[in-house]
Amino acid sequence: MTPLISLDNVSVQIDHQKILYDVSLVIHLNQIITVLGPNGAGKSTLVKVILGLMPYTSGTITCLPNLTIGYVPQSINLNPTLPITVRRFMCLNSQLNKKDIFNILSMVKAEYLINESMHQLSGGELQRVLLAQALAKRPQLLILDEPTQGVDVNGQVLLYDLIADAKKQFNCGVLMVSHDLHLVMAKTDEVICLNHHICCSGTPAIVSNDPEFISLFGQHETSQLAIYKHHHNHKHDCCKQSIEQNKRIVLPSYRRKKQ
Repeated sequence: MTPLISLDNVSVQIDHQKILYDVSLVIHLNQIITVLGPNGAGKSTLVKVILGLMPYTSGTITCLPNLTIGYVPQSINLNPTLPITVRRFMCLNSQLNKKDIFNILSMVKAEYLINESMHQLSGGELQRVLLAQALAKRPQLLILDEPTQGVDVNGQVLLYDLIADAKKQFNCGVLMVSHDLHLVMAKTDEVICLNHHICCSGTPAIVSNDPEFISLFGQHETSQLAIYKHHHNHKHDCCKQSIEQNKRIVLPSYRRKKQ
């Protein structure tokens, strides 16, 4: 896999307080990495450092030459006295023509919003428009800072599906900050558990059983990630009934990978 960006023992210190210390990670093409961690763990600081919006105190960061990054923030502040439609917002990228705008909005299932006011969008609709704006750059690396904050469960499932589709279509790397344990686990290749430093990392199956992960998020919460697996012959009616009953108690967005 092609490395897009590498962090080697990166630390950030502000007013003698270490926000991040000795963080090392590599993001590759066609890979989704999700950063999980409690509030105040330094997740957004990590994003800002990678984007070059915040200086780091020590360590090294190496990027692929001419790396193109698309960024989806948690939210944007729009002046309520300044009306702006989705079309006009997308036009802020001067390289897009009308057809480009429609196509990229269609990609995130938001083409029907093209003439709507940005102020009137729901949380999920706004995040899809922001995702479209980021994808319009045809990024090699897509960075999302808690993209589902303020979005209902159905909207979260759709957003994670769209992010996974974008990775495939653009063959890009994805770095996503999230707090949605259940939803994220089904859509990521690697999980990094951050609490000012990297506590643990690896595939979702590995990390969900790591003592550091369980310590941060709690035994009860992490135990809910254990999803029912069925091994019997599906052609029997009683078996089908058992499957349907278990489906109803599993979070709908999570699917455990087959072993």
